[in-house]
Amino acid sequence: MLNAPEVENLGAARAGDREAFASLTEPHRRELLVHCYRMLGSLQDAEDLVQETLLRAWRRLETFQRNTSFRAWLYKIATNACLDALDKRPRRVLPPVIYQASDPQVMFEPPVTEPIWLEPIPDELLAEPAASLEARYSEAESVTLAFLVALQILPPRQRAVLIMHDVLDFSAKEVAESLALTVAAANSALHRARVSLASQYQAGRTSTSAMRPADESLRGLLDQYVRAWEAADVGQLVDLLRQDAVLSMPPSPSWYRGRDAIGAFMAARPFSGDGRGRWRLQPGRANSQPAFDLYRRVAPADRYDRVGLQVLTVAGDQIAEVALFLRPAFFTPFGFSSTSPQAAPR
Repeated sequence: MLNAPEVENLGAARAGDREAFASLTEPHRRELLVHCYRMLGSLQDAEDLVQETLLRAWRRLETFQRNTSFRAWLYKIATNACLDALDKRPRRVLPPVIYQASDPQVMFEPPVTEPIWLEPIPDELLAEPAASLEARYSEAESVTLAFLVALQILPPRQRAVLIMHDVLDFSAKEVAESLALTVAAANSALHRARVSLASQYQAGRTSTSAMRPADESLRGLLDQYVRAWEAADVGQLVDLLRQDAVLSMPPSPSWYRGRDAIGAFMAARPFSGDGRGRWRLQPGRANSQPAFDLYRRVAPADRYDRVGLQVLTVAGDQIAEVALFLRPAFFTPFGFSSTSPQAAPR
């Protein structure tokens, strides 16, 4: 399964050459990061687990069989490292999963600082899409927020089986071997995972993963969204939302469902008073979805400071969900500047 340079690097690595080991593993690092992210729902945790995976692989290099797939061997180590971590960590979701919808007339809830919130991932860190006609879920769809939330609700072992089989397209036999299961047990876990995922995810499936940044309809919708924020225009913003749209703001548990509730909250809080020019949005991509870095004007209006990261879920020609991540740890990996030049109101 290894080519000639890989065989040479394997031999050198087994003799203690760390550079040769890096040559073997580096081509797989990005996809391992995304795999651990799907398993854990946290980019920071995923980065730690990739390091743990490579450490375990280095220590166990003598156990690798040259007639097997080195990639599959790394995935086996990574998946089991994630399962070990999940034994000690809470699941990560978004506020609508564990809290009731908020009343926009009631005080905004303070943040929950425990590590329970799903974190976004910048598209720049996503692995290059792997062509697979057999995989049930595409690379893009499998990192959307809706899909990830549904994944995190699954028990960890079912989550691992579904990701390896339906996203990464490993065979049932390969999945079973990776998780020390029988093929029958792996298939049973896969069936239960699919049933649970369908009940949590099917209604939330959108066209977001199929829409590319260059799509004219998407570009027009996002331009209107930016104008609504920068003009603090509640009516314009509400018109862009689906009737049952959701706005969540982790780490606060507060979230709002429906145009009326979202509009009332925006009018009372972010857009209150003379809000024109208060906000500036810088476009980006996260979780294969449109995203915006959010800046707030600081008096005397000579600069804008970064306060959040918005990730949008688009359904057709409307916005179905806005996840506004307000903790700096959520958006520092995106490389946005902490301040932004003043923006002229649109």
